[in-house]
Amino acid sequence: MDDNDFHKLLDFRGMCWSGYRRVRKGVKKRIRRHMRELGCGHVDDYIECLKADPKANEKSQTLMTVPISRFFRDRQLWTDLAARYVPELVSLYPEGIRVWSAGCAGGEEAYSFRMLWYRLEKELGPPPVLDILATDRNQECIERARKGLFQLSSLREIRDDSRSIFFTEHRKGKLFQISTDLISSISFKQQDLLQKPPDGVFQLIFLRNNLLTYHRSHSIRPVFNQIVNCLTPGGLLIIGAHEKLPPETKHLKPYGPMVLKKVINHE
Repeated sequence: MDDNDFHKLLDFRGMCWSGYRRVRKGVKKRIRRHMRELGCGHVDDYIECLKADPKANEKSQTLMTVPISRFFRDRQLWTDLAARYVPELVSLYPEGIRVWSAGCAGGEEAYSFRMLWYRLEKELGPPPVLDILATDRNQECIERARKGLFQLSSLREIRDDSRSIFFTEHRKGKLFQISTDLISSISFKQQDLLQKPPDGVFQLIFLRNNLLTYHRSHSIRPVFNQIVNCLTPGGLLIIGAHEKLPPETKHLKPYGPMVLKKVINHE
């Protein structure tokens, strides 16, 4: 599969070349393997097969996901969350905070927030009830997140004192097992972002480096609006550093780098 063929597949999916440009090598490798499994010698045959076979199409969509993450990715964001944004949410919603990590990959983002919350507990005293939901369309990612076993490279933004609290070292420092307390404090669920969002509302939604990166804005506008509707007034939506909102997005205003706040009346 060359880049021209990959463009055809992206067009079929309504996905962005700009999002896949730097990561396309691994994705194309997975797609080529799937094409061989289906007996498709050309991308045109592959697309016709996907149109005719819902199971093959579902697998192909999963193979297009890019499960790349690490703990405390974009460190300044997490510093700002701890110093400003989360304390503000706690003040606004003292009865409880619901957090949704949408497209959670291996769970690093959800676990990062739980570690941040642990630190704030020490500083702010008894906190509100915290409910964290982490979702991904790829069941293998969900299973990996539930295991909580990570390579050293994923932990490079974690301070040594936090590493000693939350992780157990294995294989002479090559692998690290996150604590069972953190694993049990997060609900992991398979969920396709292009389908109906989870039930209920959230005070904080992480929507970073997935929907807005890999899909064309016109094709995701209804889905994106559904996600925004899941936010409570005053709730925060976190997006990736280089991501842009779909045109004519309502009810959100910039609140900081990568952070948007939901408002009731927005003109």
